[in-house]
Amino acid sequence: MKFRFLKIVMLMLLFGCSTNKVMTDYDKNVDLTKYKTYGFYEDLGEGLNQFDKNRVEEALDSILTTHIFEPASEPDFLINVIVNYAEVVGGNTINIGFGNVGRRGGVGVSGGIPIGGRKLSEEFIIEFVDAKTDSLFWEGIAITEVSEERTPEVKRIHFVKTVEKILEKYPIKKSSEN
Repeated sequence: MKFRFLKIVMLMLLFGCSTNKVMTDYDKNVDLTKYKTYGFYEDLGEGLNQFDKNRVEEALDSILTTHIFEPASEPDFLINVIVNYAEVVGGNTINIGFGNVGRRGGVGVSGGIPIGGRKLSEEFIIEFVDAKTDSLFWEGIAITEVSEERTPEVKRIHFVKTVEKILEKYPIKKSSEN
């Protein structure tokens, strides 16, 4: 029981400490209401391993079907996902210093000890592309700081939350949400 509670608290801390910035852009000249069905590019998930590609596709399927979209073999639009990682420089550290100052000079030493493990900046991009014209009509980007060492379950939860946050910004919702 204590282990389960501790695990939940750690997951909350992991997601509570991450910084999420979401930016979107879309072509205002395109009628977004005409897009009802979707499919995925075959090379979905550039920058991800096969396990993470599957997690992202499951998250997208789950969330998109709760919106106004349906999967289709001949879709109105295709979805592309690109994920870029970069190491976070100067993350959280504890600095330890000591020194000695005499009458004619001084000596000082300090150093940083990284805390919380190695962190990565994740740029998660979702692109909606018209299937007929092959033109981008909507894009959402989330920038998040993530731990390099994550369990498969933590990754799954992260991708679901990231996809949810990005798609919240899509300009059209179900008619019951308007």
